[in-house]
Amino acid sequence: MSENKSKKVAVLGAGSWGTALALVLQANGNNVTMWEFRPEAAERLKTEHENKEFLPGVPIPSEIYITGDLIETCTNKDILVVAVPSHVVRSVAEKIDKISMENPPIVVNVAKGIENDSLMRMSEVLKSTIHWMTDELEVTLSGPSHAEEVSRKIPTAVVVAGNSGRSAEVVQQAFMNEYFRVYTNDDVIGVELGGALKNIIAIAAGICDGAGFGDNTKAALQPRGLAEIARLGTALGAKPVTFAGLSGMGDLIVTCMSRHSRNRFVGEQIGKGRKLPDILKDMVMVAEGVRTTKSAYELSKKVGVDMPITEQVYLSLFEDKDPFQALQELMTRDPKKEELG
Repeated sequence: MSENKSKKVAVLGAGSWGTALALVLQANGNNVTMWEFRPEAAERLKTEHENKEFLPGVPIPSEIYITGDLIETCTNKDILVVAVPSHVVRSVAEKIDKISMENPPIVVNVAKGIENDSLMRMSEVLKSTIHWMTDELEVTLSGPSHAEEVSRKIPTAVVVAGNSGRSAEVVQQAFMNEYFRVYTNDDVIGVELGGALKNIIAIAAGICDGAGFGDNTKAALQPRGLAEIARLGTALGAKPVTFAGLSGMGDLIVTCMSRHSRNRFVGEQIGKGRKLPDILKDMVMVAEGVRTTKSAYELSKKVGVDMPITEQVYLSLFEDKDPFQALQELMTRDPKKEELG
């Protein structure tokens, strides 16, 4: 890894978030290469200097090198930022594994999800697939950060978590500037799970909006959603306090409340009576929470953790349960003592 402040960074994935992060990295003086897996889309990005498909109206500086060649993208880099949707992280990692790396880079996961079949977190998928990737090279970036706002330099704070403080600090320095504040953390499990599981609660928040429930309902949903996120997280080895931070409470709030939230949108459409396949068919961008709901539901059963909101979201998405019936069942559960996790 080069020792000067400027880094050679590869951003894998030219969706809205990958593009926004490439803009941050380039603005900080890093040498940035962005990979788009569709050759025709890569050519459009290079000629138009704008991601009209995912991030319209935001110019892409010519200094960001865009290519459809994954080997070229990954070779001789200090940092690899994996910004592809969670359901294709494994297939991309398999391709990365075949690339010769003389000096293995830090690998930064920014995908927010849990793999359906393996029930692995994204950094676990990367580490189990890329033979040279070690705990020291593992970093996750997460937090309340819509691409639409980051790309327009609206003040944002995120967290980078790594097993190696040194690697986390390198990533912190590469990304941090006056509008993109970056904190470090050593709880990779908690930061990743907070970022993934909050999408399920955001779907529930959208269902509340679509079904016409009130502010009281949505305000009750968020802290109780955070409680079950913390329950599952601590059962899987996370630190409870992590869920009070940016990747927990912070990301939960923004995803449940924002007009930019794709997961909240999916829930809103479910609350209005639409069916999931029809909703997804009309969407250009990926709502990670849909697949994550399946994984979290299975994980909760596997480790014996009570996740009533997640269960009702699962039933609403995949078994066509009526949102009013789901809320009724949540409201009439046995009396409980209020606890965070």
